[in-house]
Amino acid sequence: MTLGKRLKEEREKRKWSQKFVAEKLGITNTVLSNYERDYRDPDTENLKKLAELYEVSTDYLLGRETTSKERPDVQGIWFYDMDDISEEEFQEIEEELNEYKEYLLAKKRKKK
Repeated sequence: MTLGKRLKEEREKRKWSQKFVAEKLGITNTVLSNYERDYRDPDTENLKKLAELYEVSTDYLLGRETTSKERPDVQGIWFYDMDDISEEEFQEIEEELNEYKEYLLAKKRKKK
């Protein structure tokens, strides 16, 4: 499934209009339409915003496939065979977990 199809599917799953999502992201309806029709790819900032809005990972939106070293956790966090991981990969995972932690804390503060 393409990025555009995943974006459209997630939006429609929530019964949101393109206009609603575009306003949330600060983009035009036309730009979002182009993303969903695979005419254009979102930049990294908008991809991150879309993932946060739809409460999915960017890996999911991008259709990332797992390898034998990885298995997805039920919440979408990736775990690796630690024996085969490089220091650079470890740091990347640590950064992703910290970003996810910040996202959850911000979400929790927003609810209060």
